[in-house]
Amino acid sequence: MINEKTLFRLLLLCLLAIGFTTFHHYILDLKVLEINTLSKKISQNQLDKIVNASQSNEYLNYIVVPINIFVKVVITALLLLFGCTLFNVKIHLKKLIRLTITAEFLFLLPILYEITYFKFIESNHSYIYIQNFSSLSFFNLINNIDVEPWLIYPLQTLNLFELAYIIYLSYQIGCISKTNFNTGLKIVGYSYVPALLLWVAVVMFFTLNNS
Repeated sequence: MINEKTLFRLLLLCLLAIGFTTFHHYILDLKVLEINTLSKKISQNQLDKIVNASQSNEYLNYIVVPINIFVKVVITALLLLFGCTLFNVKIHLKKLIRLTITAEFLFLLPILYEITYFKFIESNHSYIYIQNFSSLSFFNLINNIDVEPWLIYPLQTLNLFELAYIIYLSYQIGCISKTNFNTGLKIVGYSYVPALLLWVAVVMFFTLNNS
């Protein structure tokens, strides 16, 4: 199903994602900011336990990131295949997998944006602010201090990078199927977008139950 070129592209994506997230973590001193934030809320003994646990679990990032990328790529490709079937457009699954892998590179840009923003523009920042920050999203355009917890994720999901992802998928599907952008947009709109909205609703539901 996946040829060598596609496999190489997937491997490159995973390596870049791990590298970018690791660089993001260290360049912004997130560990120091987190410790400073927690030290004001819990005892030193509890803080030591959290720090030790965090250090021992650092390697998990190298496992979780590739798994998340692979799962999203496969699910998105299957959703797009379903959308193609709805509109009687024939595109092989392996082409859709290759497309979704390429499209995922777009989500490396928000990490670079955050690094640039917090390093050179908003250098005076807190750990909580960085944790809730979502690059070029609707959440950061409003007074997010007053936002209910269950609304944070959907507002973060409304961002320019997600829009660019949808447009890119639509355009490429139109090219691959030799139809047009409108057909590609319909396929994405009837497959990926409803799944994304469903996922957002699930996150909102669990956030409400846990708040």
